[in-house]
Amino acid sequence: MKSTLAPGIRLITTFSRDSWYRGFILLLTFLFYTAYHLSRKPISIVKSELHRNCSTVIRPTDLNITNNATWCDWQPFDQDNYQTLFGVLDNSFLVAYAIGMFFSGIFGERLPLRYYLSFGMLMSGLFTCLFGLGFYWNIHSLGYYAFIQVMNGLMQTTGWPAVVACVGNWFGKGKRGFIMGVWNSHTSVGNILGSLIAGVYVSTEWGMSFIVPGLIIASTGILCFFFLVESEFLYIDELYTQRSLTGSLEVRVRSVSCLITQADQRLVYYTFLYWLPLYISNVAHFDPKQAGDMSTLFDVGGILGGIMAGLVSDYTGGRATTCCVMLVAAAPMLFLYNYIGQRSLGTTVGMLLVCGGLVNGPYALITTAVSADLGTHESLRGNSRALSTVTAIIDGTGSIGAALGPLLAGVISPTGWNNVFYMLISADILACLFLSRLVYKEAQGWCGRVPRVRG
Repeated sequence: MKSTLAPGIRLITTFSRDSWYRGFILLLTFLFYTAYHLSRKPISIVKSELHRNCSTVIRPTDLNITNNATWCDWQPFDQDNYQTLFGVLDNSFLVAYAIGMFFSGIFGERLPLRYYLSFGMLMSGLFTCLFGLGFYWNIHSLGYYAFIQVMNGLMQTTGWPAVVACVGNWFGKGKRGFIMGVWNSHTSVGNILGSLIAGVYVSTEWGMSFIVPGLIIASTGILCFFFLVESEFLYIDELYTQRSLTGSLEVRVRSVSCLITQADQRLVYYTFLYWLPLYISNVAHFDPKQAGDMSTLFDVGGILGGIMAGLVSDYTGGRATTCCVMLVAAAPMLFLYNYIGQRSLGTTVGMLLVCGGLVNGPYALITTAVSADLGTHESLRGNSRALSTVTAIIDGTGSIGAALGPLLAGVISPTGWNNVFYMLISADILACLFLSRLVYKEAQGWCGRVPRVRG
């Protein structure tokens, strides 16, 4: 009997070398940005450990206590203004991130992306570890932690423009919504892993909740340096043609709607990212680890929502309409989650999954597929490097909303969590209003008044 190739080998050989390279780059960039988000998440898990309900904590017999209400808290977060101080930490990171992002795209357009990403991940790992070392060095200065957050925010701006540029260089526009929807799940996967890793140490040595993610992102920086091929043009030894970022009025006008919608969506998304574990801990009375674990369900729903949004937008050709429908559905779901989401474990799980999908779906679609579409628009004359700058502009503007959301949550939450959710619902409605013009244009295309181009 004649010997034949094993089925697995035959399957492997059906793919071209170029296809394997593309898959490899997609996996690498997925791992890179998973590490970025993994290193951002610990602060939201550790908050409920830095300020606790000390009356429920067993007090060591050999501990000399001067204040029974705050003996287990970490100074300076042991006072009644702890939520405001947490807001300071969040915004130290997010404001620095928003400002730095406008410059990051410019650097990413001019520097080798492999070096740029590697440097950013190594430095981000350093500052994440330094935050955790504050536990072992017994540092109780708000200024120290705020400075670390500022520096980490600046270093984290290296990630998004560079990884989107890499993926945009390797993949065409066809089915980009689906590809980006699957790929963008790195955000939720990173949040989930960051929550789980931080939760392992949060109740014993919360410093390790930062140090372990810091070491992970630094390790991926080394991986990036040795293995990233940033463009298929480099793969075939061709040279880039550098051009300045110039675009038509059409791109700029479309961009305005995307920018404002992105800001509104990031306000909602980052409020959940930084405050959901504390909300669950306060309202459902879970301990810090349980609250962190439960909050990962929001990101599990986010993975499904991002993929579904990409599939629907590819099939219909309506990115704005897909986003708008999900935003309309998200508003009442956020209202319901606040009022009935903690009644039972099953309700909590279900509502977190649904809210995560409806919030993350539009967020993922705008930040990835639309950014890539704009960056490779024909009016940019084939300058694939422009993708880095366009992505940075969209992400930087969105980061203004990201900074505003946690800040407002810190200010509003002492008046009641209901008011925080009203803020989030208002942001969703506002995003829908700014998308209405693009939705109208897409509807005209479906009715045959203007030509419609898919994907």
